[in-house]
Amino acid sequence: MPAKIPVIVFIGGGPRTAGILERLGANRPDVFAGPLEIHVVEPHVPGSGRIWRYDQDPGLLLNSMAADITMFTDQSVACDGPAVAGPGLVDWVTGVLAGTITDVPDFPQHLQEQLEALDGTTFPTRQLQSQYLEWFFRRAARALNRSVAVHRTTAVGVAPTSDGRHSVELANGRTLHADILVTALGHTDSQPDAASAGYADFAGRHGGYHAAPGYTNDVDYSAISPGQDVIVSGMGLAFVDLLVILMEGRGGRFEETADGGLRYLPSGREPRLWAGSRRGVPYHSKISAALRGEAPGPLRFFTPAAVDALLQRHGELDFHGHLWPLIAKEAGFYYYRELLTGSPDRSAMDWDTFAARYEPLDWYSSGRADLVAAAVPDTGLHLDLERLDRPFEGRRFADHCAVQDAVAGYIEDDLALRDSTDHPETLALFLGLLHVYMEVGRVVPADRLNARSQQTVHGWWLGFFSFVDSGPPPHRLRQMLALHRAGLLQFLGPGLEVGTDEATGTFVASSPQTGATVAAQAFIEARLPPTSVVRSLNPVLASLHGTGLGTEQQLLTADGIHSTGKLLVTPQHRLVRADGKPEETVFGVGPGTSGWGAGAFARPNTNAAPFRENDALARTILSTARSRSAAASATISPEPAAAANT
Repeated sequence: MPAKIPVIVFIGGGPRTAGILERLGANRPDVFAGPLEIHVVEPHVPGSGRIWRYDQDPGLLLNSMAADITMFTDQSVACDGPAVAGPGLVDWVTGVLAGTITDVPDFPQHLQEQLEALDGTTFPTRQLQSQYLEWFFRRAARALNRSVAVHRTTAVGVAPTSDGRHSVELANGRTLHADILVTALGHTDSQPDAASAGYADFAGRHGGYHAAPGYTNDVDYSAISPGQDVIVSGMGLAFVDLLVILMEGRGGRFEETADGGLRYLPSGREPRLWAGSRRGVPYHSKISAALRGEAPGPLRFFTPAAVDALLQRHGELDFHGHLWPLIAKEAGFYYYRELLTGSPDRSAMDWDTFAARYEPLDWYSSGRADLVAAAVPDTGLHLDLERLDRPFEGRRFADHCAVQDAVAGYIEDDLALRDSTDHPETLALFLGLLHVYMEVGRVVPADRLNARSQQTVHGWWLGFFSFVDSGPPPHRLRQMLALHRAGLLQFLGPGLEVGTDEATGTFVASSPQTGATVAAQAFIEARLPPTSVVRSLNPVLASLHGTGLGTEQQLLTADGIHSTGKLLVTPQHRLVRADGKPEETVFGVGPGTSGWGAGAFARPNTNAAPFRENDALARTILSTARSRSAAASATISPEPAAAANT
């Protein structure tokens, strides 16, 4: 009996799926060279998907410079499959303009102008990035020899079949039968939690406005009136997008002033925003400086050997007690190496002496603090990670004006450090944390962390890394200051608390550190919704949970069982069923799973974690396909060939 062609179905066709497809093509000769039938279910354009789609506000930008974006697994990536060279975003744009890359659409005028103006330091628009991602998907699909069919619809249900496969129901009435199923859903929406549901009910009863957590571009803000006061909770990346949509998106514009500053010229249609958060400040700016000192080497303290030694000693690891001292020490090593070798005029000790004395010291030891004091006379250059995380910790503000001055001053100081060529040590810190971040999921076994630490890794550590390393372009912070000076943005400070007042029908925002209180009829929760399989609005996640094919990750803590909301997967990305057993042929990747969130694209030549994960998963999928290639497969209706959409 001839072998049957294995059927692989991807639910979700964003950049993560595109990266796995590229790795499937690269690894086929080594693992399984037989024919494959691959289906990608994606309602948006495959490659970009929902988050990176072209159809969004043209003012929204990436938070990475063009030179830091690639979809290709280069020679730096430590993986079993072969590296395949290809253009990052900058080289792709160069190829498009030169005519050597032709598989692209005719770009509208504004996008053509972006192509012509782009260089490595440009922060590209998401519209431009969508074109690169979609081109990459088409390239990856072609490399699989017309094995890929695209279904421009939504998957609405998944169920096991009697022959060991899984049926995937589509909104267009079709049903696919998968030997291997991969869920790559990206960021999904959820039903509001109890607090958000309460806010929505309050706004509905009092004729107010409330926006629950959501992808900013997809939220309807049309009910917000010009000049209306709006409380905003959250000052991260969703907040930056919100400013674009409610300010420039309503006709305002920024202009340079004679002294090199920035001024906002309102259209008169903007609301007035009152913004606060847990920290009370926006994410740190991206960095303009280049390293001047000794080139960073491999990680020195946060290494597999160091983690293994901790496991041997303790059995179970605590993030703050065992891992954070190594992470902090690594970050400090990167930071001070650049400071002492790149800016020797700011140091009182040569690097070799410092490094030799630094290596045996614990991060929290007085000896480490004494060494830094002796080596770096300017205390303003001493690295304080705790203060970096909570800049206003313990500070009391006299009044509302003091809060405005403090937050605006903080933003100005951050720009002076990061949007300047004078402080390359900030870039060294960025790189140190980035390299550690990419290693955490690889060298720290999740099942060897105590439950509190598993929460910390996906909570505090991810938040701290994002706050320091994943902030907006510097000009976004300059725009924030210009909006503040124009009176359209007021700061509420740290420790933001939002309640409701039934008597007045208003939301009330306050901070225990400021004593200030603001009331408004509109309230926006400016953040992505927390992942929740149980409350998911995505029909596939709801189906997986309902059938028991998937379940939420549960952690046993001192105060009981805590759910992370994430879809539980094994280290090999196999879904774990409600009965605790892994599904051998069903995989899950992306931010909504318990796997380490490695992202979808990355900086070139950094041994990037998403490329390592994509390669390993592709090889697992191919091995599974090989083992099932001779199994009988259920008959499926004829499907279009590679480039077709259904």
